[in-house]
Amino acid sequence: MTRKKINLAYIANDSARKATFKKRKKGLLKKMSELSTLCAVQTCAIIYSPYDPEPEVWPSPLGVQSVIARFKSMPEAEQSRKMVNQESFLGQRIIKSEEQLKKQQIENREREMTQVMYRSLVGDQGVQNMGVADLNDLEWLVDKSVEEIDERIKSLREQIVPPPQVMTAGMSNSHVNSTDGGKYGTEATKNRAETEMDAYTPNQQSSMNQKVGFGLRNEDMAVYQNPQWLEELLRSNDQNMGGQLGKNEDIPFAFNGNNSSLWSFP
Repeated sequence: MTRKKINLAYIANDSARKATFKKRKKGLLKKMSELSTLCAVQTCAIIYSPYDPEPEVWPSPLGVQSVIARFKSMPEAEQSRKMVNQESFLGQRIIKSEEQLKKQQIENREREMTQVMYRSLVGDQGVQNMGVADLNDLEWLVDKSVEEIDERIKSLREQIVPPPQVMTAGMSNSHVNSTDGGKYGTEATKNRAETEMDAYTPNQQSSMNQKVGFGLRNEDMAVYQNPQWLEELLRSNDQNMGGQLGKNEDIPFAFNGNNSSLWSFP
């Protein structure tokens, strides 16, 4: 639990002021002892109190004289560089308080003009009765808000990731076939086959369809589905080709495992 902040003001009550003096003096001497031990620096203190006729010195009268002698041996500019008395200390406090007050006034003025700007946007308040100073402050606030909005828009635009590039439809069939061996390659092969078929004459196309089993009539298909006819055809092929079918002798027509033979007809 944090301690309550103490108001730095003169304590009017005598007993409370005396108790505070003793407690703070003890804490000051303890801090000086710690500073001397931890940092190996020479320190001394001379404390005058309205409650004691003689001043209290720390760490000892001899130690105080040694530190004072060393201090006086320094140049005067160095002696007074960080030295303050009661008057200069109060002057520094006043300057600091004035700066804080000015900063707070600027913040309050900005909040006030922000409220005026919002009321003007919704139509609750006009600017006809405002003075020149108020109008100047309002103009400055509006310009500042516009700049912040522009910076925010610019930041959001920079964060947007560009969409991925889509491959165009003008790619060649060979490129599609080489990059994708799936359905694109099959489609490209089909298109190329149709193009090559168009190069033949109608008679050549009809002959080719008959050799590979395409373009058959229903009655022709019924004949091909007859196993007895198929066996006779295979035997006649073996006799004509001299048994050159080899291990592919069970495969009818031109389907012998090499698709390139389909297009080897004259």
